[in-house]
Amino acid sequence: MQDTTIEIIKDSTPLFTNDTIVFGILMVALGFIFYTSSREDGFWKKFYGIVPALFMAYFIPALLTTAGVISPEWISVSDSGEATVGASNLYYMSSRYLLPAALVLMTLSIDLKGVFNLGPKALIMFLAGTAGIIIGGPVAVLIVGTISPETVGGVGSDAVWRGLSTLAGSWIGGGANQTAMLEIYGYNQKLYGGMVFVDIVVANIWMAIVLFGIGKSAKIDKWLKADTSAIESLKEKVSDYAKKIDRNPTLTDLMILGAIAFGTVSFAHFGGNFLSSFFTSVVDEIPKGITRNIFTFLDSSFFWMITITTIIGVLLSFTKAKSYEGAGASKFGSVFIYILVASIGMKMDLTLIFDNWGLIVIGLVWMTIHAGLMILVAKLIRAPYFFLAVGSQANVGGAASAPIVASAFHPSLATVGVLLAVFGYAIGTVGAILCTVLMQLASAG
Repeated sequence: MQDTTIEIIKDSTPLFTNDTIVFGILMVALGFIFYTSSREDGFWKKFYGIVPALFMAYFIPALLTTAGVISPEWISVSDSGEATVGASNLYYMSSRYLLPAALVLMTLSIDLKGVFNLGPKALIMFLAGTAGIIIGGPVAVLIVGTISPETVGGVGSDAVWRGLSTLAGSWIGGGANQTAMLEIYGYNQKLYGGMVFVDIVVANIWMAIVLFGIGKSAKIDKWLKADTSAIESLKEKVSDYAKKIDRNPTLTDLMILGAIAFGTVSFAHFGGNFLSSFFTSVVDEIPKGITRNIFTFLDSSFFWMITITTIIGVLLSFTKAKSYEGAGASKFGSVFIYILVASIGMKMDLTLIFDNWGLIVIGLVWMTIHAGLMILVAKLIRAPYFFLAVGSQANVGGAASAPIVASAFHPSLATVGVLLAVFGYAIGTVGAILCTVLMQLASAG
């Protein structure tokens, strides 16, 4: 008998779909957060003593998405039953335009020597995070597989471990590494959306926890018995320099800052597109197989855009452009970062947590192991929470969120997040392959 089941497509159109209106809503939310967090007494003083403003900048847009007021993407169904897909471009705008602008403005006053004086703990914590992802995948498969074997089952291109390989690529490297893993292991692309869904939900839950922890970093550092002297020294040195050159910016100052920021964005996009095209042809000449896919991150224009931006910022820090910190360079960079945080929060629909529980549980167990190993290593080497938070986000969040977390401690530290995230791109595919081999063995067992 022929199956005549008709799939009913649900209309998920939010209240506001116009990006101009949505952007205004996000800006009003950010304005509300900063106004209330500046209160010196009463309820808000106590509230922000517990909940960081940066977390609220992420959480309020998430609530608005969950309530159906705004949405990163949606399906509209007409009266005739015709479905059309819609999407917001705000995250693309903020990650491709405002993120590089923020990075160059925050890097203008960087003390490169001070960054290197932070020592090896940043790299150690990053590698601990990578190890946590590599180990966490197979352990999560074993734990969930013991309780629910069908959740980690599947055969051929439908095998769940193949899909989980794309999570490993994303959580160690980034989008380019995730795509490479999809190609290497040939996961069923019809099911791939489910893995992207797990990536978004679990990674955003963990980012929310990391942001929340920033407000408690002093207590966490005390528990870790961490030595924060190098970080505090760098922050103090940059702050003292900023105070020394502080001035009321003129219109000329502001226009030059705009030129530096968006001129860099323009050049970074131009250079990123050129280099990604060049390396695409180079990588394509490598015979198909693991070797080719290891280097696929080189054909990512986003990777090159972030790299070029960081290099330009560091080079400008050795010129007179550094003095524009006194005109508020890092403050404008922080504005752009908060807009990026809001656009990331907008991608999180809290109701999705209740969909596809099996894969979500795998992801949550996986991330818990990653977090647990990082906490253990931080405790052993007495690493500050800063290194734990940034090292983790450089893995799980990549170049879009690592600078956010780093700059929350101090704008001068944003570059640390970028450098670690770029390193994650380089090792992402190799680490993900190792993780996938272990997950395949775990699922077979």
